[in-house]
Amino acid sequence: MAKIIENLKQIQIKIKQAQERSNAQQQVHIIAVTKEVDVARTNEAIEASLLHLGENRPEGLLTKTEAIEQPVNWHYIGSLQTRKVKQVINKIDYLHSLDRFSLAEEIEKRAEHVVKCFVQVNVSGEESKHGLTAEETIPFLRSLSEMTKLEVVGLMTMAPHSDDEQLIRSVFRNLKKLQQEVVALKLPYAPCTELSMGMSNDYEIAVEEGATFVRIGTALVG
Repeated sequence: MAKIIENLKQIQIKIKQAQERSNAQQQVHIIAVTKEVDVARTNEAIEASLLHLGENRPEGLLTKTEAIEQPVNWHYIGSLQTRKVKQVINKIDYLHSLDRFSLAEEIEKRAEHVVKCFVQVNVSGEESKHGLTAEETIPFLRSLSEMTKLEVVGLMTMAPHSDDEQLIRSVFRNLKKLQQEVVALKLPYAPCTELSMGMSNDYEIAVEEGATFVRIGTALVG
């Protein structure tokens, strides 16, 4: 518990410093990625006032949501198979990996509430990463106009695992540019005001480039 509190304090300081460096004013939400930790450790995170929790597998999500009664925001941050939508969609508040129309259709079919979604964009173009290309993103968003059970609150990406800060920064900066293009469209079902980007190793750069949600695991609860 004490270790998580100390980790959180250091991360919050670094986020504030990153905002000051870039004159950024956005509110930054920390998602505690609990996929590698047990229920007890997750409860410690909640007690430390971390109310956004992230899981990347249906099994881990279901285990945690069944065991934890406190009101928190559950984020599904992994790639979601269409056939597993029915297992998780009514357990979560946010989905960070909307990347195809068939997935949107299944959410529309299965969801009992409006799910806040991030469209996943593969800005770096790496074959190992899921997501739409930047060019595919706006046409995909337009295809969702008839959906009533999902709201596209933002875009999500992952930067390459690299020591090249400029490469990482360019990925985040390009996602921010794309987000601004989407906002300008004024799509009522896709306000796209949020940016989910940055993890334990690169969240400071992400915040400098406009991240509003950062997904932090090992640096926080690991």
